[in-house]
Amino acid sequence: MIDIKKVRDDIAGYKLICKNKGKEVDVDAILAKDDKRKELQKQIDEMKFQQKQLAEKKDYDWAKALKSTIQWLEDQYQKVVAELDKELLTMPNTALHPDIPVGKDESENVVTKVFGEVPKFDFEIKDHITLMKQYDMIDIERGVKLAWARSYFLKGDGALLEQAVLQYALKKIVQKWFTLMNVPNIVNPECLVGTGYFPGGEEDAYRLERDNQWLIWTAEIPVTAYHMDEILEEKDLPKKYAGFSTCYRREAGASGKDTAGLYRVHQFNKVEQVVVLPEDEKMSNEFHRQLLQNAMDILDDLKLPYRILQLCSWDMGIGKYFSHDLECWMPSRESYGETHSVTSFLDFQARRLNMRYRDADGKIKYCYTINNTAIATPRILISIIENNQQKDGTIKIPEVLVPYMGKTQIG
Repeated sequence: MIDIKKVRDDIAGYKLICKNKGKEVDVDAILAKDDKRKELQKQIDEMKFQQKQLAEKKDYDWAKALKSTIQWLEDQYQKVVAELDKELLTMPNTALHPDIPVGKDESENVVTKVFGEVPKFDFEIKDHITLMKQYDMIDIERGVKLAWARSYFLKGDGALLEQAVLQYALKKIVQKWFTLMNVPNIVNPECLVGTGYFPGGEEDAYRLERDNQWLIWTAEIPVTAYHMDEILEEKDLPKKYAGFSTCYRREAGASGKDTAGLYRVHQFNKVEQVVVLPEDEKMSNEFHRQLLQNAMDILDDLKLPYRILQLCSWDMGIGKYFSHDLECWMPSRESYGETHSVTSFLDFQARRLNMRYRDADGKIKYCYTINNTAIATPRILISIIENNQQKDGTIKIPEVLVPYMGKTQIG
């Protein structure tokens, strides 16, 4: 839940955050409901005090008479709390980084830096699917036959190339003192609510109805929820985790969009960076920069052209405080495509997960969280394969991946 006290401290400012994020929230009605909750709590406390006094005076009849009234007030209180909690889950973060541009849609995201040169080919290029089929690296037809649209088999050098990218990224991140975690791919709904994906993301997730559990679509979910309902010690923070997982997305809102190739599929693999840190905005901004740099280092090593995108207010989810995307150049699309995302949440996720820490003075506070994609496959293969195609039809393997592939080219 968000800190409603922060909303009350600057109601006009919070309403502006909601507006800039394109979220319709009746702030006044929610605050009025919170007032009702506090008034009911006050009445309950007063009546329980009266009941205690009557019992001490041995006036049991009046004490007993108050019991039913207290029960009725408590029922009303629980009803209001349930309604309020449900509404609080739909409310955006109470803070927005000052560098976030205000925008009305994704077209107003801002390109802040561009790295590498877009290749100029002196031959007719092929898209990644054509190249992969040429060398029997992929089988989409049988994938669709077995699992419907957006399904595929990676084969031979296609499967090896994916594993090479993942293994290289894992090694790179672990060398930066991140603790590697292989995580559960099936989680309870509390993990998705806690990380801010629910409510709102149910249509894009796969549900196991018999057990009321869900398939994850990023390792961020179980890794961030790893310390749910715990109180950590400030001396042990920050905690740096690298979660590896297979991920699943229904792509419910992407019907007819990016259906060709490996750009938007139902099943993929990710190496995700997650940092849990103390309540320190300056530290949060520094780790945001570091996690972004970690992903950039991997793309630099792969020698891929890419750019950094500063997301505007509208294109950020309700929990995001600060967010950037990395987009790699994909020749067949004649454009950049999103491959990475780094996001700072401040205490938004920690409050929902009840994830806290004890500071040096013994005070209990909520943690801050940040996450970033180190690498995601098979989407990154689009950029690797298409940018490294050669005139003779072969595919050059990036130098850093050669030890994992055992060869310098495909074909």
